[in-house]
Amino acid sequence: MDVIEKFEHEARGRGGRVVFPEGSDARVLRAARRLADEDLAHPVLLGVKQEIAAAAEQAGVSLMGLQLLCPDSDSRISEFASHLENARKKMTAEMAEELVRRPLYFAGMMVAQGLVDTMIAGVSNPTRQVIESCIKTVGMAPGIKTASSFFLMQVPNFLGQGAKSFIYADCGFNVDPTAEELADIALASAESAAELLPEPPRVAMLSFSTQGSASHPRVDKVIEALALVRARAPGLMIDGEFQADTALTPAVAAAKLEGISTVAGRANVLVFPDLDSGNIAYKLTQYMAGARAVGPVFQGFKAPICDLSRGAGVEDIVAAAMISLRRARCGQA
Repeated sequence: MDVIEKFEHEARGRGGRVVFPEGSDARVLRAARRLADEDLAHPVLLGVKQEIAAAAEQAGVSLMGLQLLCPDSDSRISEFASHLENARKKMTAEMAEELVRRPLYFAGMMVAQGLVDTMIAGVSNPTRQVIESCIKTVGMAPGIKTASSFFLMQVPNFLGQGAKSFIYADCGFNVDPTAEELADIALASAESAAELLPEPPRVAMLSFSTQGSASHPRVDKVIEALALVRARAPGLMIDGEFQADTALTPAVAAAKLEGISTVAGRANVLVFPDLDSGNIAYKLTQYMAGARAVGPVFQGFKAPICDLSRGAGVEDIVAAAMISLRRARCGQA
């Protein structure tokens, strides 16, 4: 069974609540209709109700049974603004109220207040705006200062052994993370893997060097990040610095490494040293290996949030909702 199909099976009938701040987008409307019709989730669409209705009519989508909210006139504006003001040191009451009238911030406050399980956005808003709204409303997870993203990669036939799923991070946001930021990304990615993968996370810190085979400041950054993670999470299976073949292939790992590693040759979480390598790697995997790439999914926040490519289709939006609801269920367990 495909991983997303598995998550759909788990979500069906559970009543998970998903807020979509871009409620008048035709793709969002079609995805929300499917989520509701298949009893996968309870969608909440934000926006001006007349605009949502007009967009739905043009897209041929029925709004029956879908919840529509207009942030600019909702009765919870004052309550949300008060919470936001109290949570942010330099936030005035006027600034807070102005922000929560915006769909992204209103949606974030719905997540923060536990009114919905997750927020799915990004089809018409830039990633940075989605992240900024979530930092101010949802907030970062304890011990994490760096917002990051991952892709759930489903490789159909990995090394001739059948389907296998991986977490790739960060492939969508942090351009050149510092060692401290890279450590945050690794820790958040391990948590994401624990929520989504069928096996324990084995985290590989990737580089063009394998444990000293090359010397460069970029290698030093990965080595420092690895040391930081080990100090913060001593029980986590993490190793590096590894070239990709060392991380993924048992035969190569055996040839290149002298010691024993719980990760080498068996990694299922790949942490890339920069956005260049991460973005290139996930797209090569997607197109050359026929892998399914779901994301980018945000991580490091107090609650699951999903960003979407502005080219996302209906199936991408539904898959993002299934991943986010799965993570929400794991967080509540």
